[in-house]
Amino acid sequence: MSEPASISVGIAERYATAIFDIAQQTNALEGLESGLTDLATAIAENEDLRKLVDSPLISRSDQEAAILAVADKMGLVPVLRNALGLMAQKRRLFVVPQLITLLHDMLAEHRGEVTADVVSAKALTKGQSEKLAAVLKARIGQDVIINATVDKDIIGGLIVKVGSKMIDTSIRSKLASLQNAMKEVG
Repeated sequence: MSEPASISVGIAERYATAIFDIAQQTNALEGLESGLTDLATAIAENEDLRKLVDSPLISRSDQEAAILAVADKMGLVPVLRNALGLMAQKRRLFVVPQLITLLHDMLAEHRGEVTADVVSAKALTKGQSEKLAAVLKARIGQDVIINATVDKDIIGGLIVKVGSKMIDTSIRSKLASLQNAMKEVG
């Protein structure tokens, strides 16, 4: 990880920990989660909001006023609203995307869930996702949320990543292994 990226993650981790602890103490975890989802969607869909979060050219006071107006309009829980205002004052809004990811992970861990990133050659049906989640739950011992993506380049099979563990059963990786074995032979 590059130094600037690790600094951003470190900043986001400190804010995420504080926000999560306060939300837990005030019984606002459910509201925090829905607010995070709404905020992530808003950032993804609104270029002006992305510019507000990323731009160093906007003054601190303008950034704070704008992000608090957005938070009020969205009805975010007070802990998240106040944290966003503080982040604007401190010129830390650029870490909001990492903050959202970290808080989602903390909330999932709190519920005893783990996220499995699954890559397949074609979209998984609801039944396939449920069966895969059940198999992974039996192996891991925790509820599993499937985060499925499609990559036609893997040809077939799945690539499943849960935490630091990865299982690659894709045809692309099997063909690559076969090609390497054939190179070694001849």
